[in-house]
Amino acid sequence: MTDLPSNAVPSPAVLDAFGVKGAAVPLAGGQGRSVLVGGYVFKPAEGTDDEVEWAARLFEGLASDSGFRVPLPLRAADGRSVVDGWTAGEFLTGRSGPEGHWTGVLDAGRAFHRALRGLPRPGFLDRHTHPWAVADRVAWGEQDVDVIGDLAAPYSTLLELRRPIAQDNAQLIHGDLTGNVLFAPDQVPVVIDFSPYWRPPMFAEAIVVADGLLWFDLPPELLATGGDHPDWQQMLIRALIFRLVAHSQNVGPHGRAHPGEADRYARAAEVVARRSAAFQGATDGKPASFRRW
Repeated sequence: MTDLPSNAVPSPAVLDAFGVKGAAVPLAGGQGRSVLVGGYVFKPAEGTDDEVEWAARLFEGLASDSGFRVPLPLRAADGRSVVDGWTAGEFLTGRSGPEGHWTGVLDAGRAFHRALRGLPRPGFLDRHTHPWAVADRVAWGEQDVDVIGDLAAPYSTLLELRRPIAQDNAQLIHGDLTGNVLFAPDQVPVVIDFSPYWRPPMFAEAIVVADGLLWFDLPPELLATGGDHPDWQQMLIRALIFRLVAHSQNVGPHGRAHPGEADRYARAAEVVARRSAAFQGATDGKPASFRRW
């Protein structure tokens, strides 16, 4: 039996409610809070019970075998998706990307977003105040914040590069795909840990590429993931602002960037600045209808 603190595992009453028996085994990922019990993943609920129920119904209604899979939620005997602050779901095996699976992550994300197209915007998004929600609004110019001094220079660079773009195709997206797509031989990729935002799907792809610039050895060709779409560079700029502001919000107004992070953001900002300049130069001769910046 795995020796875990009592507050890090579901209680016997929670397991009984879900009809599950077994010892808790810690799982990698999920911010270290997920455990495997009796073949199901248990983790503390994120958000209100209504939000968790919304996500459970959404996953139950998604079409299977359409380029991605999602773990189906496990409900308690009385139909609840949350019991004493815990949720449970199907355990699907696989190795998380993105290394070795960059294209697979992007393809699974596209399939997932096609399945979400047309779904209504959930009102609870407006009530979110966690660091990533704040960062998302800042990235899109809907909120202003000060960032910690360590990140002020790259933040200023990115803000200077940002230009208005339309959000005509905004929809539900997964804002944290990079490490949340699982791959197994001869299996359809699994999308986990849904982080909902209401933005254009290309923004989700830009976040994956930004993560690659910041923390992974991104294949250079993926910088052109958006092809010659006029909004791609602006999406990438917003994705870096999103990650930078979230980092600043997480360490707090008097905190310091984690070791190496300031340099990472400075290098990434320099890369997108060069690409933006090159793209702008390439489109200077295009009609104004093409230059949507």
